[in-house]
Amino acid sequence: MTHEGYIAEIDIDPDSGLLSGIVLNTRATLHFAGRTVDELREAFRDTIDEYRDWCRAEGEEPEKPYSGTLSLRIDPDLHRRLAIKAALEHKSINALINGALEKVA
Repeated sequence: MTHEGYIAEIDIDPDSGLLSGIVLNTRATLHFAGRTVDELREAFRDTIDEYRDWCRAEGEEPEKPYSGTLSLRIDPDLHRRLAIKAALEHKSINALINGALEKVA
C-alpha cells in the first residue's frame, strides 16, 4: 500500500480479522490498523498526516521517502576501478553505479 511516496506492509490477523500496517520507508515506527480495506487506507493516510503534524510541532523535518541519496562505503581499490571505468566510458561514477543498479532492481 502506498500514500504520497510512503510504503506500507500490510498484515492480516485471521483470528481477529484486523488488518494492520507498518510504514517501511521511515526511521520512525508508524503503525496503523483497520477492520476493512477502506478503514486501513484511511488509517494509513491519517498516520502520515499525524506524523507530519508531530514533526512540525517538534520543529523537525519529516522524512521524505527515498530522497534518491544513498551513502555507500566500498573498498578503496573498487572505488579506484570504478573511477577508471567511468572515465573510460565518459561517465560519472554516479552514472556508472546508477546504470549497474538499474540492471539488478
